Amino acid sequence: MNPSDPDIVRKESEEGHVDVLDGNPCSLIVWNDEVNTFDWVITSLMEICKHTHEQAEQSAYIIHYHGKHAVKQGMKQQLEPMCTALQERGIQATLEE
Repeated sequence: MNPSDPDIVRKESEEGHVDVLDGNPCSLIVWNDEVNTFDWVITSLMEICKHTHEQAEQSAYIIHYHGKHAVKQGMKQQLEPMCTALQERGIQATLEE
């Protein structure tokens, strides 16, 4: 964890200081559709979510066969711009808390 991250808060415990996530944890969900190609979804996940090609490819297959997939977990503030960017590319994406 990066202590300079705004979602990280330093809390006191009996053993000393502990870094914990503060905010709204959620998942970035990508939904299957009949419009976008595998290549477009893979490229988008790599560019927007910073997935490796292998991660993006695996996510695309999970989306295709299961109807949806949580492609990234994190704080809502971090995932909102990614969700919007995917939607702007025509990919159905939502956030679930």
